Amino acid sequence: MLNNDTLRSIRYMLDLGDVHVVEILALTGQTATREDVEGWLKKDEEEPGFVAMPDVVMAHFLDGLIIHRRGRDESQPERPVETRINNNTVLKKLRVAFELKEDDIVAMLGNAGMRVTKGEVNALFRQPKHSNFRLCGDQFLRNFLKGLTNRLRG
Repeated sequence: MLNNDTLRSIRYMLDLGDVHVVEILALTGQTATREDVEGWLKKDEEEPGFVAMPDVVMAHFLDGLIIHRRGRDESQPERPVETRINNNTVLKKLRVAFELKEDDIVAMLGNAGMRVTKGEVNALFRQPKHSNFRLCGDQFLRNFLKGLTNRLRG
């Protein structure tokens, strides 16, 4: 799934303005302007002003979202920011930011019209070298974001 689509979904889910996105990015030391955010929020690659959101910026945004929602843990050293983001990473970071358990994720996906088991969800959070690891597909992430939006916005 494109980082731009993920950002648009999270922005709608939390009812964030462009300024809030800039502030969340700033929590991790990433600088961005409102114009940058406006370019990332364009819906179509052919739309004038569209800019693809880089993986590093999405990683900073997700880390900033964790800090925004849960606070900064001063007892832990700062973690390095990922340079490559995939759907599994987005799913993991949103799970941490919203303090979700496997049961919560299964229920949210059920409300979004997707039936999954705990085992299927658990496979998405495993290390890539684990034998039961499964890549998170675009449709799964879309349904997860839809379910999380329904949960937060009612």
